[in-house]
Amino acid sequence: MASFSMDDFVGNGTLKKLLPKLLEEGWDDVPTLKIMNSEDMNAINMTQQQKDALEIRSYLHDRALMQYGDKLEASGKGLPELLNLSNTDLSSQFGMKRGHLARFMDRTSTCAIDPLPSSSALTARKMITTSSRNSFNKSEYMSVNSRKMQSMTRSPTQGSTAYDATLEQSMADFKIKDGHIFKGIVAAMPDEPRACGCVNPTPVSEDVAPYSAIENISVEKLTPEYKVGMERLVKKSPPIKASELWRDKPALLLCIRRPGAEAHKLYAKKPIFDALGIQLYAVLHEHIESEVSDFWPRYWGGVVLHDKSMDFFRALGGGELLKDKFISGFLFNRRAIANYKRAKAMGIEQNFKGEGEIKGGLFLIGKGKSGIAYQFIERNFGDWAPLAEIIEICTRLQNQQQSRGGVY
Repeated sequence: MASFSMDDFVGNGTLKKLLPKLLEEGWDDVPTLKIMNSEDMNAINMTQQQKDALEIRSYLHDRALMQYGDKLEASGKGLPELLNLSNTDLSSQFGMKRGHLARFMDRTSTCAIDPLPSSSALTARKMITTSSRNSFNKSEYMSVNSRKMQSMTRSPTQGSTAYDATLEQSMADFKIKDGHIFKGIVAAMPDEPRACGCVNPTPVSEDVAPYSAIENISVEKLTPEYKVGMERLVKKSPPIKASELWRDKPALLLCIRRPGAEAHKLYAKKPIFDALGIQLYAVLHEHIESEVSDFWPRYWGGVVLHDKSMDFFRALGGGELLKDKFISGFLFNRRAIANYKRAKAMGIEQNFKGEGEIKGGLFLIGKGKSGIAYQFIERNFGDWAPLAEIIEICTRLQNQQQSRGGVY
């Protein structure tokens, strides 16, 4: 799986000497750099060689083939010319392996693997409707297909209409399609009896966690948000109250059982979350320093938090930790096995370190005390929250804030 480290992305090619300028102009993380267009490149006086290098490296990054970046760039060829080479030429000139040749030549696919097949489609779950601040109106959800992005936010140094159009198109790709059954505030993938009915499905809470269950959780910041040239890890920092995280802006908290593929897939959409005013946090329930070093910024460039008390994970389980055994939760669970194969197809090295039975999930939390807008529960090992739903809720949060006349 391709790294989100800027140093890894630019390699030893012509973009390396451009790093100070990129940092100055705000192109300081890989997902944002990859959506540069010709207008943005001209604004910072990129040479044709640098433009070609960025195109090649973005293409390779999408396909987890960055190990060939320096060689392909050094050839002096542009991406179209490289794609017209034969497999024999790619193998002999650049040492490209047979399995990688197919991935390189497939211009339609990337390593951002699509959700599971239709056989694993989401099933209807009751809409949680309460009078509390934790819920949205059901009718608002049902009009999701008619809503469009009203505005994009971007730092002045990066401003361009072309950038906005790129982001709008990216978000259009994640619009909830007609016929999709929206699961409401609480969501989880379906489950079914395992081992011919001898093992019952994992029960999950049908109710959104109360805001009181998360606002006072104590967390420790392990890493900052990644920007090129910064220190890799945060020095020992005092715990902070969780509500400080979303005091001024909405926040997405990805509660991770083990650092890996879901975080990478989510962080790859960082420019969309930036435009929607959403902060990204990864929450770990155990602190293994070597694991954090491997995880950040390679798979995740956002802030990483340590929830030592595991209270976010308890909130996902309705007050109890959601746990499953390896045999019953994985070997006897077809969905968990399918999830494993999906992650493996992304080229990620499987992580088996530390405690692996405590399940995670995701929270989307509104600004201030507005409450939990959405939560997803990892019912089966490796379940991922649907990106279309996440982005739809983020859009709803932004639209709500704008309708009140506020800004993030």
